[in-house]
Amino acid sequence: MMTPKKRRRMILLATGGALMIAAAVIVGFAFDRSFAFFITPTELNAEAPAPDRLLRLGGLVVEGSVASGADGSTSFDVTDSNETVRVTYTGLLPDLFREGQGVVAQGHWRGGTFVAVEVLARHDENYVPKEVEEALKAQGHWQGD
Repeated sequence: MMTPKKRRRMILLATGGALMIAAAVIVGFAFDRSFAFFITPTELNAEAPAPDRLLRLGGLVVEGSVASGADGSTSFDVTDSNETVRVTYTGLLPDLFREGQGVVAQGHWRGGTFVAVEVLARHDENYVPKEVEEALKAQGHWQGD
């Protein structure tokens, strides 16, 4: 038989544990929606992620693929030397955005086209995001150090 003091302590411990579990679940859902997973064109074409999943697509802008739309959007192709993905973006592109240069586009996969909400261009020929470098090394296309 439990004394009132032990019973109160057990209720407090159970309530505290339940609150900690609830907080962990809430934080888990918040992180799941805010994290952008890095993916290459080859991986994107192979897995076709859910349209609501935020992704970062990295690779090189294909020469001659940049086109401006009448609605102010820009479309271009991104490649990892194996596969190519069409990207559309509405907004101002970074000053360093160029054909043949590295780019990371953050956005969503929408039925065969990557719709970017943000485009990042590398700032010089020596910088490559770590994920892009690792993907290019794994495919045997890395020409860095």
